[in-house]
Amino acid sequence: MERIWRFCVRLLIPAAFLPLLILIGFVSPLETFQMGPDRLTASDIAENFQSALDAFQKKYCFPGATAAYVLPDGTFGVAATGLADVEAETPMLKESRMLSASIGKTFVGATAMALVGEGVLELDAPVSRWLGNRPWYSHLPNHDAITLRHLLNHSSGLPDHVHLERFAAEVSRRWRETGNPFSPEALVEFVLDVPPLFEPGKGWAYSDTGYILIGLVIEAVTGNTCYDEITSRFLTPLGLTLTTPSNRRFLPGLASGYMAADNLFGFPPKTTSSDGTMLWNPAFEYTGGGLVSNSLDLARWGAALFGGKAMPGAYLEELLNAVPIDRDTTDIRYGAGVAIYLKGPFGPVYGHGGWIPGYSSSLRHYPDHGVTIAFQINTDIGIVDNSVPLIEEMETCLAKVVLEGSEK
Repeated sequence: MERIWRFCVRLLIPAAFLPLLILIGFVSPLETFQMGPDRLTASDIAENFQSALDAFQKKYCFPGATAAYVLPDGTFGVAATGLADVEAETPMLKESRMLSASIGKTFVGATAMALVGEGVLELDAPVSRWLGNRPWYSHLPNHDAITLRHLLNHSSGLPDHVHLERFAAEVSRRWRETGNPFSPEALVEFVLDVPPLFEPGKGWAYSDTGYILIGLVIEAVTGNTCYDEITSRFLTPLGLTLTTPSNRRFLPGLASGYMAADNLFGFPPKTTSSDGTMLWNPAFEYTGGGLVSNSLDLARWGAALFGGKAMPGAYLEELLNAVPIDRDTTDIRYGAGVAIYLKGPFGPVYGHGGWIPGYSSSLRHYPDHGVTIAFQINTDIGIVDNSVPLIEEMETCLAKVVLEGSEK
């Protein structure tokens, strides 16, 4: 019950007081383990990794989390902490699953790149080649100039339906409907006849809408659902058995997610009912994310994708062919479904973050070290509004544990 009390208090704490409260009475997760001068064993690294994750749960009082890493030789470690369901006091397991949100874009981007490698798609061909016959296409901002590459790297100039007030209002009104209230084309409708943000290729703006269009393109050229393509190309061959489409309300092994009572979409503060069924249908995310996963699956996926082993051919060059997200700096770039940080405390980083109400995820690959780390947390409180630096601290700390431990 103590953990439940701590989390309930966390829900009531105003965001403005969080930084001060975090500093009172807690030690840094980095202080919970020590590295000796000798090379650490695999069990030492795993133990330190678990200790660091436990320390973050105690420091930030989030319900629960899982985390995993994959080393260059394929050795992996997994950790779990806290609760998968606060009310039922169900412990978080290493096998627990959560919605991975926009990390799903790495799978969508990889599917598009696979089709490019097979000659089915062309990166610089206009999207109108595949979707131009849809009755709504001519109402799409920049419809006559958008290419597949523009959609993949978010340089299309398309608005993001997720952050439109009209979309939030519609979700708040319709989330109780039995089925999926928003088909992929219904999502696109939110940006029709809306002015573009800029000319294609002349700027950068993150757009889930662009990835919805990529999903429609993939389905148009293959005749299969995008989920079927992702499953047959990546999930099954790589043995990612805990990763499946999040296109239904009941997702076996799903940890309950928690969000603020005044969240943007008017969802209940807990994502699931007592039997584990989601109270709202995550299917409306479609190829903006669209997967439920597990930290070890995500880490193994990142190791394969960024290690050049996720599909045949030399695809990495185009996957990482990126544009800057800000005209004032080139240190942060975006490729085909992958964020690229050129400078960091451990060298370059490839990966993606994920947020959907109730869940937060991170996937990071460190190419200079050949190490991949992923984690998932079953809350977005303090994360979605950036009021606490939890994600950044966890990424840095867990990387330090694994990289320094494995390279001693």
